[in-house]
Amino acid sequence: MSPHKRSTVSLFESAASDYARHRPGIPEEVVRLLAKVLKGIDQPVLLDLGAGTGQVPAALIPAVPHIVRVDLVDPDEAMLHEAAARLPSLPSGGTIAFHAMPAEEFTAPYGGYRAHLVTCARAFHWMSRPAVLAIADRVTAPAATFALIGDGSLWTHPASWAADLKQLVQSYLGKERRAGTTGVYTEPGRRYQDDLAESAFSDIAEHQFPVRRTWTPTAVVGYLRSTSFARPALFGDRHARFEQEARSLLEEHALGEGLVEDAVFTVLLARRPGCGR
Repeated sequence: MSPHKRSTVSLFESAASDYARHRPGIPEEVVRLLAKVLKGIDQPVLLDLGAGTGQVPAALIPAVPHIVRVDLVDPDEAMLHEAAARLPSLPSGGTIAFHAMPAEEFTAPYGGYRAHLVTCARAFHWMSRPAVLAIADRVTAPAATFALIGDGSLWTHPASWAADLKQLVQSYLGKERRAGTTGVYTEPGRRYQDDLAESAFSDIAEHQFPVRRTWTPTAVVGYLRSTSFARPALFGDRHARFEQEARSLLEEHALGEGLVEDAVFTVLLARRPGCGR
């Protein structure tokens, strides 16, 4: 299955392979929570916005074998090609479809299309949030759930090794967190809960799952290549030198306190009022 052809510029345009290999997956507790949302639905349809390499569908398909359709939406064709190569077939014999476009441009792929679960993992901050929520309202079943999933970034992690790594990145690229080739990252001006509260999906439940990860220097370097703030293009011909310094820094920390990350996976489950399951 190939993504629809579309010319697009993405913050992660050349990072698909590193993203697939080095981005942490979805914890089992989160998978069980999302699977519970679809329990009892006869022929569930999953819509994954900002799908990247398909981590959410890859985790959910084995847990919910009766899913009959999965739609992955992402502006980066390379990400969707990685997803297509990695996703298992649906046990139900149903359809997996790929849409190479921003989430804001998604439309129902056929008349009568209705998604029962919309997921957006680590991507909502890049989107026009009110527009995406309005689209979700148009393409979902009445009792559908909109699930926002996120776990932070090594850029903001307070561990000493992550803070030292951030300082190294800043020594090359400046103090501000970069996004794309020339821009800088801007924190969302409001909470996601506020966006949801003003949408059709205003019945919100928050779930938090602590996660402890132990990284290797190689995995962290690969992770950095997949980020908007340390992707290779930002460094130009200094990237190889940066990676050498980053690896040395990480190896030194690994011999000391280790490369441990204590993260929290936050899941916001939002529904239309009166339609909770």
